[in-house]
Amino acid sequence: MTRRPDLFATAPVPEPGTARPVAVPSPPAKPPAQGAEDHRLAHRERLRQRFTQGGADAVPDYELLEMILYRALTRGDTKPLSKTLLKRFGDLNRVLAAPPARLREIKGVGERVVFELKLMEAVGHRMARARVMKQPILSSWNALLDYCQTVMAHRDLEQFRVLYLDRKNVLIADEAQQEGTVDHVPVYPREVIKRALELNASALILVHNHPSGDPRPSQQDINMTYAIRDAAKVLKLDLHDHLIIGKTRPLSFRTEGYL
Repeated sequence: MTRRPDLFATAPVPEPGTARPVAVPSPPAKPPAQGAEDHRLAHRERLRQRFTQGGADAVPDYELLEMILYRALTRGDTKPLSKTLLKRFGDLNRVLAAPPARLREIKGVGERVVFELKLMEAVGHRMARARVMKQPILSSWNALLDYCQTVMAHRDLEQFRVLYLDRKNVLIADEAQQEGTVDHVPVYPREVIKRALELNASALILVHNHPSGDPRPSQQDINMTYAIRDAAKVLKLDLHDHLIIGKTRPLSFRTEGYL
């Protein structure tokens, strides 16, 4: 007769003094994605510390750009995108100055990235502008050249600006008048002089950029300058200079003998 297993049998009891084995669960393994993210967070923290302790000189351009991108891309590695942007546009200034449409052509650049880059550009412009506004031009000429170079040197299209000064040659207004194409911008002398009268200005400085990078004036630039100079002279307004902003340097009509 086959003996059935005893349904009520109990597990063997260990002998007195013998410890019962206890199973210890293994710690759950980190997912690979989490491990990579921890590494990136540590990298970001090291960059912050290096920048905090050593300032901007302690980090190269691509790492500065990485940190700018942190606010837009809170997760993931921003180094590849930073290097791609610098390779496409050339340097940090040109990345910040790049038109939004061209920035969006880069894989990984969305609206949040565009916003952060243009925000940083605007802050840089405001800081440069603050060094020349309400200041006598003769004593802050180099700062004025730096400001114009910062604001206009890396633009893809020509822009025409007018700087209006009071009787003491203090800069009282800086206004973009027109924006044109890659090699031409329409300028209306009547509007320039009209605005000078509205501001009660006594003198003005013309500024425009050459996206080609070559600051040498065209004949059209020269003719336009003389038209504004002659109109200003009738109303006893002085045209101090016309600056053409190239990629690496400005050209002064006054210095070059055109005025």
